[in-house]
Amino acid sequence: MKKNVVLAFSGGLDTTFCAVYLKHEQHFDVHAVTVDTGGLTEKERQQLEQHATALGVASFRIIDARTTYYNKVLKYLIYGNVLKNNTYPLSVSAERIVQALVIADEVKRIHADAVAHGSTGAGNDQVRFDMAFQILIPEVNIITPIRDLSLSRQEEIDYLKQHQVEMNFEKAVYSINKGMWGNSVGGKETLTSVTPLPDTAWPTAVYKNGKERIKLVFKNGELLQINEQLFATAAEAIEELGVIAGPYGIGRDIHVGDTIIGLKGRVGFEAAAALIIIKAHHTLEKHVLTKWQLYWKDQLALWYGNWLHEGQYLDPVMRDMEAFMDSTQKYVNGEVYVTLLPYRFSIDGIQSPHDLMNDAFGSYGEMNRSLRGEDVKGFTKVFGNQTAIYHKVNNLQDSLVFNGHD
Repeated sequence: MKKNVVLAFSGGLDTTFCAVYLKHEQHFDVHAVTVDTGGLTEKERQQLEQHATALGVASFRIIDARTTYYNKVLKYLIYGNVLKNNTYPLSVSAERIVQALVIADEVKRIHADAVAHGSTGAGNDQVRFDMAFQILIPEVNIITPIRDLSLSRQEEIDYLKQHQVEMNFEKAVYSINKGMWGNSVGGKETLTSVTPLPDTAWPTAVYKNGKERIKLVFKNGELLQINEQLFATAAEAIEELGVIAGPYGIGRDIHVGDTIIGLKGRVGFEAAAALIIIKAHHTLEKHVLTKWQLYWKDQLALWYGNWLHEGQYLDPVMRDMEAFMDSTQKYVNGEVYVTLLPYRFSIDGIQSPHDLMNDAFGSYGEMNRSLRGEDVKGFTKVFGNQTAIYHKVNNLQDSLVFNGHD
């Protein structure tokens, strides 16, 4: 009997190679699984199925994980306002753990002998997938043909052409990952430190101009309404915002960061919905949370984002940090007004019943209605008392040294 392998299948060059190689060279029955974490149209889903079938896989499934993706990961990236290196919303790394969880479940469901993914030996994904599989399905063999054979993209293309595989090989110059939290683009320009990506490399066409004002409505930190449209889930709201804002070219940038394996990496990304939501949510939080809520949430969120990026989602400390972030969102309710323009956006302001800029207590720089001037005078003396003592004590000692009494 042939052995079964579950292949995490995106339909790109690497996983196409894996499907053909595992079938013809390793003699597996290949069960290709695409985990939908957003960004796929119905036409693209159909094309994926047709492509997988043409490769001769034993079975093909698309598993919709968008709601799981949001509930397990994206929600906390929003609560934490997480931007890696103050730039990147973790568009790819956020997806990988959910994809690994779903693939591991599929391996268990069909009692597969092995699991495979198309990671190279030079990136982060190999660690993310391997670590999740080693924890969740430790008894299952992990196969990584691209990494194991140390293949270049051209060598993959040559192999597929030898096996009469039909696909757009010119497009395969770039490695593109699409999801609801953004699209990533890697290719010849990102392998340098200086060259920008050409317009033709970006997945989303830019055709909107002028400006458009929108209203985002948050409830307990979750985006559930855009303008007057209510959504059943926050995942649906995120995808709709991407449709609205993506054609402005908002959220295009290049991220440079440290990989898990110690290399520096450079990748292009476009993440209109993610960047707008994070900035809008953060603005609302600055109005409704206290200084120390904001401070401690920033510290934990930075660690949470880094640990997620490095594939450590299953570390139980992540659940502890999520519990803290959940507790901070009780009063993160209100409307945020955003103006969309070509290649940029602005946060115009917020309205919230929990806004701590409540003029009943005063207006900054104008009028203080909660404290008297005498209260502030006394507070200032107490607040600076230890520092004043420090300077008085040490200025006295300094004067003795300078006067030759030491």
